[in-house]
Amino acid sequence: MKLYKTKKGIVIANDKSYYLVVNEDWDTYVNDDRLYSKMEKATKELSASQEAKDLITSEIQAPIQSQEIWACGVTYYRSKVGRQEESKDSGGADFYARVYEAERPEIFFKATAYRTVGHGDKVAIRKDSTWDVPEPELTLAVTSSGKIIGYTVGNDMSSRSIEGENPLYLPQAKSYDASAAIGPCIYVTDEPLPTDTQIQMEILREGKVVFEGEVGIDQIKRKFEELVSYLYRETSFPYGCLVMTGTGIVPSSDFTLKKDDEIRITIQHIGTLVNTVK
Repeated sequence: MKLYKTKKGIVIANDKSYYLVVNEDWDTYVNDDRLYSKMEKATKELSASQEAKDLITSEIQAPIQSQEIWACGVTYYRSKVGRQEESKDSGGADFYARVYEAERPEIFFKATAYRTVGHGDKVAIRKDSTWDVPEPELTLAVTSSGKIIGYTVGNDMSSRSIEGENPLYLPQAKSYDASAAIGPCIYVTDEPLPTDTQIQMEILREGKVVFEGEVGIDQIKRKFEELVSYLYRETSFPYGCLVMTGTGIVPSSDFTLKKDDEIRITIQHIGTLVNTVK
């Protein structure tokens, strides 16, 4: 089942039926270890409606409220190679090789709801950066207890010129206004995603595809539960959080985003997140 956040309430999509849940707070509703069962019960008690379906296209919002977004780096081999490439002149390449093999994963703070945009909204590139790319990432929806209850599509926008200059500049390269996009929904399931799930990305410029790539989530080096366990070791999340799991699709060094580029990220079972560059 899919869970959408809209201006008029929460929408549950089950097969081809849509149900509007009103008078429910997003934070409270999603922060539930038994979310799938709760949604299943709601579809039996509520009546399907055209209004609920229409809200997804007309009043959809990013599926976040008080949650924080955290992100994991260098979880794919392709990401390791890309990070080494961008930081070779600064002498930081070895750090990325080490973290790929290390027991402890790289995890960093990405954004709050204030700096996050949803499906159909505009992402930003920094004015003081010269090399910018989107990073398509499977994103985990995690409760306050640390249970993974769903998945969404994430775009971890990255200023590679800034991070490449010095690894210590990572927060500036990663966290700024409109630096994160998530959506269009949370795919809620009581089973893990199939290991053959594919992530695809297309970038269109003036209507033409200028980049495309694809990777399977089976290429992620670390288990999702491992990433969550490290994040939750000494940090609490009263409303739960969203965890970006890293990217395996990295454009070559001669590509950078431009204003009005359209970014389309599709993850099987979840859907397609579309954003343009402002």
